[in-house]
Amino acid sequence: MDLQIGQMPWRDIAVDDADSLRDFYAAVVGWTWRGESMGDYEDYSMIPPGGTDPVAGICHRRGPNAQLPAQWLVYIVVEDLDASLAEVRRLGGTVLEEPRTMGSSRFACIQDPAGAVCALYQP
Repeated sequence: MDLQIGQMPWRDIAVDDADSLRDFYAAVVGWTWRGESMGDYEDYSMIPPGGTDPVAGICHRRGPNAQLPAQWLVYIVVEDLDASLAEVRRLGGTVLEEPRTMGSSRFACIQDPAGAVCALYQP
């Protein structure tokens, strides 16, 4: 996927009962799912009807996701995560989770001054 700065290429949610929420969205919107090993449990990549590529993730609120709020979290592509986090702090936002690595990419969760939560993602 060719990602552009400012794009929102991914969304996921971390909840206490990911299995039930997975089944909820499968019934409501027709998503199918693929399990993603997290060691001793699975999170889920959700795939749209007729599709092969996942469009969202439904995760257990455990391990690295234990502190995430139970809401859909959008990921916004940034060019320089560290510079963007400095701007978040300068402009009155809050860094909820410091950067972590996901493959060769990095992301961090923030809260903007209005209270909305999102993740900033540097591919």
